[in-house]
Amino acid sequence: MELTTPISGVKGVGAKTEQLFQKIGVYTIGDILLRFPREYTKFPAPVTISEAVAGKKQAVTLCVESPVIVKRTRSMQIAILSGTHQNKKMEFLWFRMPYIRNTLKKGQTFILYGMVQDKSGLLSMEQPAVYTPEQYEALADSLQPVYALTAGLSNNLYKKTMQQVLEQQLLLPEYLPLETRQGCGLCEYNYAVSQIHFPADFDALSQARKRLVFDEFFLFVLYMQLQKEQGQQLENIYTFRTDDLLSPLLAQLPYELTGAQRKVLDEIQKDLHGPYIMQRLIQGDVGSGKTIVAFFAMYLASASGYQSALMAPTEVLASQHYETFAQYIELFGIKTHLVLLTGAMTAKQKRRAYERLQLFPDAMVIGTHALFQEKAVYDNLALVITDEQHRFGVRQRETFSLKGESPHILVMSATPIPRTLAIILYGDLDISVIDEVPAKRLPIKNCVVGRGWRPNAYEFIRREVEAGHQAYVICPLVEASENAEGENVTDYSEKLRQALPNGMEVAILHGKMRSDLKNSVMEAFAANDIQVLVSTTVVEVGVNVPNATVMMIEDAQRFGLAQLHQLRGRVGRGDAQSYCIMINTSDAKGAAKRLDVLNRTNDGFRIASEDLKLRGPGDFFGIRQSGDMEFQLADIYQDANVLKQASDEVQRILGQDRALARLEHEGLRRKAREYFEGQMERLNL
Repeated sequence: MELTTPISGVKGVGAKTEQLFQKIGVYTIGDILLRFPREYTKFPAPVTISEAVAGKKQAVTLCVESPVIVKRTRSMQIAILSGTHQNKKMEFLWFRMPYIRNTLKKGQTFILYGMVQDKSGLLSMEQPAVYTPEQYEALADSLQPVYALTAGLSNNLYKKTMQQVLEQQLLLPEYLPLETRQGCGLCEYNYAVSQIHFPADFDALSQARKRLVFDEFFLFVLYMQLQKEQGQQLENIYTFRTDDLLSPLLAQLPYELTGAQRKVLDEIQKDLHGPYIMQRLIQGDVGSGKTIVAFFAMYLASASGYQSALMAPTEVLASQHYETFAQYIELFGIKTHLVLLTGAMTAKQKRRAYERLQLFPDAMVIGTHALFQEKAVYDNLALVITDEQHRFGVRQRETFSLKGESPHILVMSATPIPRTLAIILYGDLDISVIDEVPAKRLPIKNCVVGRGWRPNAYEFIRREVEAGHQAYVICPLVEASENAEGENVTDYSEKLRQALPNGMEVAILHGKMRSDLKNSVMEAFAANDIQVLVSTTVVEVGVNVPNATVMMIEDAQRFGLAQLHQLRGRVGRGDAQSYCIMINTSDAKGAAKRLDVLNRTNDGFRIASEDLKLRGPGDFFGIRQSGDMEFQLADIYQDANVLKQASDEVQRILGQDRALARLEHEGLRRKAREYFEGQMERLNL
C-alpha cells in the first residue's frame, strides 16, 4: 500500500463506500491521512437513568432487566429496550438493528452512549452506542476523533478506515528543515499526522496540532511573500487621468463620505498613478461603505478608457452589486457600460456578455468566478477588485489577474483582523482601513440570553415581521448529528413554523444545498417572499437585505467573536432599528465573558482584538471558531502566536543569501504552491 493507492485498497471499502469517500474529497490513502478531524469527543463519566438529563450527550449505565422488544413497522424494524432506576424510566431505541437483542442479554450491565431526549415526559436515547463497562473505561481516557462526513458514511467506518491506514506506517515526506523544527519546537510531521487522528493524550494532541497549524501558516505566509516579490517588480503600464474626476460625483451624493472613505480613495488614486501595479487590501467593518469606494475606483478606470472587474463571492451578491452600480451610474449621469457575468446565466446571456467585453473597452464588469473562465476575454483590463478575499484565495486572484496585462489589484474584506495579524496574512498587499461607519446607520441593539428566553425571542420576531420586517435565525448544524450537539437548521425551521403564525414564510439555507437553490432562496428573502430565514453561517457573506432587522444566533458560544460580528452585520443595513439576539446555551463562565464583548460594542476591530485576548490555546474541541481565513486547522485568533512564529521563520529563511536560499529551499517553494492548489481544490473554488 502506498500514499497514491486508491482508498478502495483499504479492507472494507467497497465501490459504494469509495464513492462516498470521493464525495468528501478522499480518493487515495494520502488524501485520508491529510483530512483531519473537525473535533474530538471526550466521553463523559457514566450516570444512572435517574441522573440522566435531556438535551445532553450522556453515557447511561444500564443493567438489563427485561429482553429487547423488536417491533415491525411498514418500513423498518425498531428494537426497544426499557430500563428503570429509582422510579425513573428510560427507553433505548435502535432502528433497523434487530440483532441488537442478541447482544443485550438479561442480567448483564452495559453503558449506552448517545443524545438523551425528552419525548412527552419519557426520556429516550436513539441509536445509542453499546459498550461493556470495560470497553467504556478504556474509551473514557481517550480523545475520539469526529470527522466531517457525508450522508451514508458513518464516523465509526471512517475511524476504522483511518486506523487501518495508520497501521501501514506509510511515511509522508518531511519538508521542514531540521533547524526550523528545532528552533520552533515542532514535532516530526508523521508523528503529528498520526496523533492528530488518534491522540494518545491531550499533550500529544496539542503538539500535533501546533505542528500542523504551523505548517498551514508557514506555507501560507511563504506563498504570500513569494507573490509579493513578484508583484514588486510589476511596472504600472496604465495611464490614468490626472484631472479631478471624483469631486463632481461626490457633490451629487445624498450623503457625505466619511473621512476614512476619502482617505482610502486618495490612497487608491495615488497607487493608480504610481510607478508600480497596485496591490491593496481595503479592510472595512460591516456597513462601513466599501461598495461606493469600489464603484469610484472602477469609475476612475472607465473614465481613463480602461475596463475594470469586480468579483463577488455569490451569484446573488454579484447581481445586487450590478443593480447598485446601475443606480450610481444613473444618479451621476455617467456614460459607461456595465456588464454582468455569472455562472447561473444562460449560454445566450453569457455569449452576449462576452461580446460586450469585446465591444466596450471602458466597461465595468461585475460577476462571480465566471469572470475568469476561459471564454471571458479582456483586451483592456486595468483594475480587478475582489470582494471578500478569503472566499477566493490568492490563487483565484492570481488567475484572474492573468486575464489582463498585470492589472491593478484591489481586495475588499469585511473581516475585522487586528492590524498586526493583517500585515502577516496579507503580506503581498498594502493595507487600507475604513474604520468609520456612516452617521446615518443606527447602532444594532444586542442582547445575550439563555435558552429559556427563546419564547420571548419568537414573540419578538413575530412582532417585527408583522411590522413588515424580516429575520435571520442562525444554527451551527445543518441537521441533527450523532457526532455534534447544537441546534440544526432542519429541525429548527419546523420548530419556528409551529411557533409563528400561519402566513409567515419560514425557509432554510445551508451550504449543502445546490447553488441554484441557494440563490433562489436568497433572492426570495431579498424580495420579502420569505420572512424568516433559518440558516447556517453561509449567510455570513450574503445578499444585502435592508429590510431584515433581527439576527438571532443559536448556540452563539460555539462561534468566534469575529464571525458572530460578521453575522450580526447582515442586519442594520436599512433605516429601521435592528437587533441581534445571541442565545448562549453553555453554562461556562468563559462563554458568557466572550459574548459580553459583543453585547457591549459594535466595533468589529475592537471585537477582533478582544477575541485575540480571550481565545485559549486549548480551546479546540468544538467546531472551528472563525471563518476568517480558509485554513483546515489553524485559527488566526486562537493560534496568533504560532502565526507570528511561522511568519518570523519565513523571513529568516528568505533573508538568507538569496541564491543559496533559492537553491536550498526550492522544495519549500514547491510545497507552498502545492498547498495552495490543494486548498483551492478542497474548497471547490
